[in-house]
Amino acid sequence: MHRHGYKGRKFHRETDQRRALVKGLADSLVKYESIETTLPKAKEVVPYVEKLITKAKKADLHNRRQVISGLQTVASAHKLVDEIAPKLGGRNSGHLRIEKTALRRGDNAQLARVSFVDDLAAAPVAAAATPAPAAKKPAAKPAIKETN
Repeated sequence: MHRHGYKGRKFHRETDQRRALVKGLADSLVKYESIETTLPKAKEVVPYVEKLITKAKKADLHNRRQVISGLQTVASAHKLVDEIAPKLGGRNSGHLRIEKTALRRGDNAQLARVSFVDDLAAAPVAAAATPAPAAKKPAAKPAIKETN
């Protein structure tokens, strides 16, 4: 048997447990802005959160609801849409980075830190996220009545 066409990692878990694991990791990443986990879990959660960030940048009602369904808590979903996504407006993709850190003492598993590429504390809200006020048109000249 070959593995052609099978995407993703199983982590020795059933489907619902795997989905809950990735959702929980994504929720923690949004909440704490940086998490440390094993390397395979980090590689699995990064594309998941990247897609959520792309939806959060649009910030309309439908995408907000999709972000809420993709994270475990509503509070972290609102944080992603209202606070984090506007700060990432200058980037199209590549919002997260994975850095290998250490080997875990108990089982020698490779650990990795997942964090945002941009410093969210110092990053101002992107100019594209806040619409500029519309330029006012000059007042129309009053019509001149001709008298004969």
